[in-house]
Amino acid sequence: MDELVIDTARLNRQGFPEVVFGGGKTREQIIAALRSLHAAHGHALASGVVEDLAIGGHYDACSRLYRLGQMPARAGKPCVISAGTSDQPVAEEAAQTLEFLGYTVQRIRDVGVAGIHRLLARVDDFKDADVLIVIAGMDGALPSVVGGLVSQPVIAVPTSVGYGTSYGGIAALLTMLNSCAVGVTVVNIDNGFGAAMAAARILQR
Repeated sequence: MDELVIDTARLNRQGFPEVVFGGGKTREQIIAALRSLHAAHGHALASGVVEDLAIGGHYDACSRLYRLGQMPARAGKPCVISAGTSDQPVAEEAAQTLEFLGYTVQRIRDVGVAGIHRLLARVDDFKDADVLIVIAGMDGALPSVVGGLVSQPVIAVPTSVGYGTSYGGIAALLTMLNSCAVGVTVVNIDNGFGAAMAAARILQR
């Protein structure tokens, strides 16, 4: 196996360590990278992991995250809002990434716009959050609605959940990019991890 080149200085540069992307890597490569980061920092995280690596950490099959250790607690109140149960893998990737980084995460689930009363009944629960990650597939309308209700930063995540003409999340992505709620930021399809890191950059400022 080629020698790993681990960016151990990222923690000092950005405030957060390098995270291992498990996609396309062998089990052995993921384990080696995690162990190197854990040796350097005392904690490490890998995303896109499809099995329990069984090296003394915590594996979550829903989010496909593998955690070794935990970063110290940080101030800030992120909230992860998701439209439906089918969006939970992406929502949990976002929420659990933030938890690894030291944040206490509020979760609000199953508030898709098809039953908008469910969302409106929870507005008081998330109006004091510092940043909101809003996750939806299908028509992708939820972030625009949330963005019209709050003043905080809103990070929208389209998911690949939907029927044929959702085109694997492209329909939701385009809806979010064309949000009529100004200032909504959009990350890539199914990218709960990227949304969490964007939220973390906001929170640590």
